[in-house]
Amino acid sequence: MSSIAEIELDLAYAGSDPLGEERWSALLSSWLTELQAELPAPLQAGAYSLGLQFCDDAAIAELNGQWRQQPKPTDVLSFAAQEDAPEPLEGMPIELGDIVISIPTAERQAPDHGHSLQQELLFLASHGLLHLLGWDHPDEAALAAMLSRQDALVQGAALLIAVRCRDPS
Repeated sequence: MSSIAEIELDLAYAGSDPLGEERWSALLSSWLTELQAELPAPLQAGAYSLGLQFCDDAAIAELNGQWRQQPKPTDVLSFAAQEDAPEPLEGMPIELGDIVISIPTAERQAPDHGHSLQQELLFLASHGLLHLLGWDHPDEAALAAMLSRQDALVQGAALLIAVRCRDPS
């Protein structure tokens, strides 16, 4: 496995977050490291920068209306910074973009999916990250592949969280 990907995380809250910035940074770094071999060469890097925002339904509905012409709440939105291959700058992380997650929507749909809120947030964050890295689901086969990859990331995250909860150092 390659060395751990460094991450610059811009975390914003409108409400509570059951994981906290340190755990989100560790999880995203772990996921980016795990995904390295699957990424196109221009996105393979040792350092990344991205934003992760937790908001309410009104805020995500406004963004959804502005960017997708669907002025209603959704669970997660991703705003990729890289449409084309990024120009690597020496010593600078690759900017991936932003992930926005509605906590109230996640709270409502977690029981429907048989998840805790924490599991639902992990699922949504992994979905957003895969979109930032170029994954998409234009058809059922692509959606199935993306959901399978998300499940693997979330399972690995659950192990990482359990270890870190026992050993906070």
